[in-house]
Amino acid sequence: MIPFFAYNWQVRDEWFDRLQPVSHEELIRDRTGGVGSILETIFHIVHVEYSWIQAAAGVTVADPDYNEYNQLQLIRQLSDGYRPFIQRFLENRSAEHDLRLVTVPWSTETLYEGEILRHVIAHEIHHMGQLSVWAKELDIKPVSANLINRGLFVQ
Repeated sequence: MIPFFAYNWQVRDEWFDRLQPVSHEELIRDRTGGVGSILETIFHIVHVEYSWIQAAAGVTVADPDYNEYNQLQLIRQLSDGYRPFIQRFLENRSAEHDLRLVTVPWSTETLYEGEILRHVIAHEIHHMGQLSVWAKELDIKPVSANLINRGLFVQ
């Protein structure tokens, strides 16, 4: 599971770099799809990942306020700040945890931990596709979604 989170983090970091020269006005412009703007979508990706992992870890979910992180660099800092917790969570689990039942504060359903982790991975990949479409509209080369040659499965 760790290589797929590492993949998402690599791609996310490349998006942070790629979007750095884009004006703030363009980053907050409302777009079709996603959760509004490029910036809101990236914030949403970071927030959703951390919220699901906190819930799976049995930790009280803390919801950051987008208005406090409405700059690309602030969202990057938030993302970087969340990673150690997520990394520790992933490193301290085993395949048996996939069938551990989890309840989250925003749903009445009981879910499997493995289902949650795979959802988080797929969720980010989905939104990265939206960023690719928007980047093309801005004449920005999209970040490669290729998993090959990222050094994630080296022993």
